[in-house]
Amino acid sequence: MQNQLLFIGIILIALGSCQKEYTPKPRGYFRIDFPEKSYHKLNQNLPYSFEIADYSKASTPSTAMANSGWITISTPANKTDLHLSYAQLNDDLRKHMEESRRLAYDHSIKADAIEERLFVNPDKNVYGTIYYIEGNAASPIQFYLTDSTNHFLRGALYIREIPNIDSIRPVIDFLRPDIIHLIETTSWN
Repeated sequence: MQNQLLFIGIILIALGSCQKEYTPKPRGYFRIDFPEKSYHKLNQNLPYSFEIADYSKASTPSTAMANSGWITISTPANKTDLHLSYAQLNDDLRKHMEESRRLAYDHSIKADAIEERLFVNPDKNVYGTIYYIEGNAASPIQFYLTDSTNHFLRGALYIREIPNIDSIRPVIDFLRPDIIHLIETTSWN
């Protein structure tokens, strides 16, 4: 009789403890510590110049592209690459502008919105368009800069992670001022 009461008691306790609902914790993300912002002029033999963040480094993808003015600016701590391609204009400005626009809008499949902002710096003869691509797109910021007659520079930021806007938003927000600073300090050589 005592064993039966003990067995019934254990069963009742087990059933009673199952009544509480389990709520899992939401998925968390790693905390990202960002360095202080400071910039230096990019000292390379290119047809353009600008300032990049001290925590970024510039490299050329290959020797053939180095001669054409193509470079990549990486921020290793944030797993990002800003790919810059350069073209010498030969009465084909419209073609380059349309190609840049098409490449930015190729991300509209995953993007929630694409915002275009014009950039004008008549003192340095630099004009262009910046594309802010919102949502889970592979490239959240793209731009092109030109003097309308000789130079055309196109940039696209890529993050080497699965595009989940909740986790990469802090990195995008941190790097956006660096890209704007690069654009604002661009001049032609």
